[in-house]
Amino acid sequence: MLRGEIPPALGNMTSLIDLELSGNYLVGKVPKELGLLRNLQQLELYYNQLEGAIPMELGNLTELRDLDMSVNKFTGRIPESICRLPKLVVLQLYNNTLEGEIPAVIANSTTLNTLSLYGNFLTGEIPQNLGRASAMEALDLSENRLSGRLPEGLCSGGKLNYLLVLQNDFSGELPESYAECKSLIRFRVSSNNLEGKLPEGILTLPHVSIIDVGYNNFTGSIPKAILNAKNLSELFMQGNRISGAIPPEISLAVNLVKIDLSNNLLSGPIPSEIGNLRWLNLLLLQAFRPHSSLIPKGRIAGELVRQPEPLCASPSRFIKPEFPHLCSNLQPKETELDRAVLDNDDAFSSSFFSYDVKSFHRLSFDQREIIDSMIDKNIVGYGGSGTVYKIELNNGEVVAVKKLWSQKSKDSASEDQLILDKELKTEVETLGSIRHKNIVKLYCYFSSLDCSLLVYEYMSNGNLWDALHRGKVLLDWPTRHQIALGVAQGLAYLHHDLMPPIIHRDIKSTNILLDVDYQPKVADFGIAKVLQARGSKDSTTTEIAGTYGYLAPEYAYSSKATTKCDVYSFGVVLMELITGKKPVEAEFGENKNIIYWVSTKVETKEGAADVLDKRVVGSYEEDMIKVLRVAVRCTCRTPVLRPTMNEVVQLLIEADPCKFDCCKLSNKTKETANPTKPKNQFDL
Repeated sequence: MLRGEIPPALGNMTSLIDLELSGNYLVGKVPKELGLLRNLQQLELYYNQLEGAIPMELGNLTELRDLDMSVNKFTGRIPESICRLPKLVVLQLYNNTLEGEIPAVIANSTTLNTLSLYGNFLTGEIPQNLGRASAMEALDLSENRLSGRLPEGLCSGGKLNYLLVLQNDFSGELPESYAECKSLIRFRVSSNNLEGKLPEGILTLPHVSIIDVGYNNFTGSIPKAILNAKNLSELFMQGNRISGAIPPEISLAVNLVKIDLSNNLLSGPIPSEIGNLRWLNLLLLQAFRPHSSLIPKGRIAGELVRQPEPLCASPSRFIKPEFPHLCSNLQPKETELDRAVLDNDDAFSSSFFSYDVKSFHRLSFDQREIIDSMIDKNIVGYGGSGTVYKIELNNGEVVAVKKLWSQKSKDSASEDQLILDKELKTEVETLGSIRHKNIVKLYCYFSSLDCSLLVYEYMSNGNLWDALHRGKVLLDWPTRHQIALGVAQGLAYLHHDLMPPIIHRDIKSTNILLDVDYQPKVADFGIAKVLQARGSKDSTTTEIAGTYGYLAPEYAYSSKATTKCDVYSFGVVLMELITGKKPVEAEFGENKNIIYWVSTKVETKEGAADVLDKRVVGSYEEDMIKVLRVAVRCTCRTPVLRPTMNEVVQLLIEADPCKFDCCKLSNKTKETANPTKPKNQFDL
């Protein structure tokens, strides 16, 4: 970690292209001499303790494309000079104490696509022409004191993925143009003074995953057309004046995880079809006004009108057995269970071990059943940090149990080891709190002096590495595309839908698990770095919790993980899917990898076609080349030029080989002769 002030002498390094000083303990002011770096393209100063005004001299950096000075203590106004930079693509100044108005001149930029200014004290209006001169992709102005009307042209370029302006003082109606912004993925305008009828099209945008319009004065009803919101996972409409009934069609928005319709003027029956939402774990309907005669008989129990608790706060209180799925995936409060003394001579060398248990889902099994099943015949994988078991429970369910051995003895708990165990618990608790269809589900965590147990959902089709490289199955291109898109959506959730973002650090095909329908689930994020610190000697894991062949170049030399490191690793996985080859193979040449090999081929269309997996290309050549272009962008050596995971999701959706119903995914694989299930589903 660097400490102290930024030396003004850096201004003498006039050939510098990239100045990356983020994540240190730098203090003081930013020297104006940095404005002499006329060739600088990227300036990263985020996550420090810098203060004072942002130097107007930074407006002299005419080659600058990416400026990030977020999470510091900067004061004063945003200099107009940096808003005039002719090549600026990304401007991020969030979580400072900046004040004043957003310079109107920023709306004239023809290159800007990302503007993130949230968490300041900015006032005034958003420049009304913002988005008309350049194709905005991400706008986050949340948690300021901005007012006035929202600009109509924010999505004029047709590429806006994020529109986040929550917790301000905006007023007026939502522009109808937002309902036509089909590129939107995340739309959050909660906690403002917006009013009028919510444009119906907002709730039916094809790619939107989060709609948050809560705590405004919106009127109107929930449209039946919400059934078209196939990617919607979170819907927050609480604290408005939405009226009418909840349409049964909401159940056809099949990926909904969270619904909050509380404190509105809704009435009528609660549709029983909501119980079909398999991913739903939060349903809030406080102050709902059902007509008692319209409630499905025998399905809803308890007082619902002006109920101060969420409908699903205590399923046994509100939900009868005839309506079992309404809260079946409810996320319970994490509780520390009583210490249990367990005896199992087969699994452990000593007779008694004391376990702390943390549960993240309602469990249909107990720890005794897990421990009793941890025997040699149930082992399905080994690694330097532990062992993986496949356990069939008495109720017919199957779980995967990962046993992580501690590096200390029972009698020598060093301070460093205790810190590492605490860090592991923190990472595990983060994983346990996440709810996304493309993130592997962690049921619970057992910890003792000698080992830790992680109980996951079991993925019957193993991992992607085995599927691609061990010859057990041949995945067709629509299935490979489905896997790529699912992984991208999972990573986009980690990077963009959580605060703070979660960085995986070890994306690779062995950490991508496949369920019975070959839907992918990302596994093992965050835990790899802790296991490495514990002293793991696993040959597949580097000292900085990455894997050779997948590691971003900047991570290898700086040991600082960013979301762009995950993007790079994902690009390598894309190349595996496209080519059918491993990240490192002898045919690439000595000390060469798949990225080098692909880069030597893709300059022409014919060369690009040469790298495609001939076993599956068939009629999908154009679609595969589109995804190959995405992979090349993801693996660019310059981090700022890599797309975000949300951009990747959009690009993969556009390259969907089945978007015109020209293929079916009913037969997802061709099995090779004498197929056997891949043995190792986890790479420890």
